[in-house]
Amino acid sequence: MSLHAEFSYLLPMQDKPYTYLYPPPAGIKRETARYQSCLCEVRDARQGPETSLDVEGFRLVEQRSEVADFFDWAEVKSLYYRECATLARQLTGARLAIVFDHLVREREAGRPALGFGRADDGSPPAAVGRVHNDYTAASGRRRLGMQCPGMDGDTWDGRFSILNIWRPLVGEVLDTPLGVCDASSVASEDLVATDIHYPSRSGEIYLCTHAQGHRWHYYPRMRRDEALVFKSFDSAADVASFTPHAAFDLPQVPPDAPLRKSIETRVLLIY
Repeated sequence: MSLHAEFSYLLPMQDKPYTYLYPPPAGIKRETARYQSCLCEVRDARQGPETSLDVEGFRLVEQRSEVADFFDWAEVKSLYYRECATLARQLTGARLAIVFDHLVREREAGRPALGFGRADDGSPPAAVGRVHNDYTAASGRRRLGMQCPGMDGDTWDGRFSILNIWRPLVGEVLDTPLGVCDASSVASEDLVATDIHYPSRSGEIYLCTHAQGHRWHYYPRMRRDEALVFKSFDSAADVASFTPHAAFDLPQVPPDAPLRKSIETRVLLIY
């Protein structure tokens, strides 16, 4: 089974795009990227064959967490990070897993999931509806040195990768699920390096231009005891490295559906 939904893709442009996720300095545009909304088929991944992190770039796993309050920063850091590191090693066979970041998101009532979804007022970030990948070939390699001082991602011979572990924090996701694009259906020229500026730092992600061959998937009615794991970077050349993803609005949402809440963690793996 499948449905059709709108995804926000980058329009092709000559210059490297950038986006400020806060009010930019005087005289500077908030963003130079321009987007188009594209209607895409989204397949029900529960009805298809099991996927692989190294081929399609994503897979769904059942994992019950012992965390009582995902809004408790200390509990997440002490308990959930350990759970995610264990899961990542079990899925990949990596010898070391370092959870280095997490973010709790809450969808905003009445707002479609087509933007970057970061609020300026300090409230929790909302769903991100723009098709993107969290790291580029360059920023993924830089992450190794950031987490492991003395190691250079450009020269280190060993394999390392970055996973994103996404978990809903509601009983079931009924309004704005996360869509993932089969990494094997995305060409390198579809990925556009983009500067993202935060108040205290800057980073580089991939935005994605539209191509007819992109194969989108989602897992309907994801539960709190399920986690969607997908690849954001891999230094190996013969496996999936980048998995574009985005939140999207379901065509029909029950009027009493709870607003989606979710937590995502990022994990550096060394093999």
